[in-house]
Amino acid sequence: MKDLKYILPGILFGIILTKSQVISWFRINSMFKFEEAHMYLIISSAIAIGLVSYLLIKILKIKDVKGEEIKISEKEMNMGVIIGGAIFGLGWAVTGACPGPIFAQIGAGEFPALLTLAGAIVGAFIYSRLKSKLPH
Repeated sequence: MKDLKYILPGILFGIILTKSQVISWFRINSMFKFEEAHMYLIISSAIAIGLVSYLLIKILKIKDVKGEEIKISEKEMNMGVIIGGAIFGLGWAVTGACPGPIFAQIGAGEFPALLTLAGAIVGAFIYSRLKSKLPH
């Protein structure tokens, strides 16, 4: 029961992803082929919400659950970000899922998403092994 505070928002997030069709391979494919704006509008709204949240955290000096001030550090652009972004985008285009919707796809009965999940786990493992050798 103590983990219910994590499970319920996760279920709600999955429902929202499913109802908004963010987990649809066809919607994602249409986005990458520039055939419709559906996904671009959803991504734009997520960016707007993220920006407002970032500004509120910064302006109001919001504290985390431990009572410490949340500090958001600047990230520098480097070749690792470019390569990682390209790999992420390629994987997203091929599988129709970034990490968020994988579990919602599985929950919706899109069982090929199990392969996407396996690929994400393998990719994370490979990254953990190669991290020190990658550009940063």
